[in-house]
Amino acid sequence: MESWRIVFRDGFSKVLSTAGLIALREAIRTDDPRLVQGSTTIPRPLEVAETWPCEGACAMGLCGWLGDGLETIGEVEEFFAKACFEADLLVKSAGGCRWYLNWFDDVPRDVMRRELLAEVELELRRREVPAAAPLAGDAA
Repeated sequence: MESWRIVFRDGFSKVLSTAGLIALREAIRTDDPRLVQGSTTIPRPLEVAETWPCEGACAMGLCGWLGDGLETIGEVEEFFAKACFEADLLVKSAGGCRWYLNWFDDVPRDVMRRELLAEVELELRRREVPAAAPLAGDAA
């Protein structure tokens, strides 16, 4: 199994809330432009922007922002840092979260969406969360 999947399954998926995972599932399914690659948040997480409202986020940040109700760049950045720290502890590797983070940022968006959606769905099934309704235009 790829290293990024191990880190997601054994690390991140264990520290994210169900509401966060549901928000991530919907963002992936609908190709929400607020789900961004290459940055933790939009605007970028600069000190001057700490109190600004979040307008976009990576998968981890989006879970805290849209799933858990965080609002500002500072809140989302703090959530992201805590999730990374906790994921590293769970996978027993300092900096182990990077296997997932680098994959997420570097893989083409269509590949990221397809493969990450499968992992999110797997974790939601484990938590016994009902599957999402098909999107309009999806094959039945």
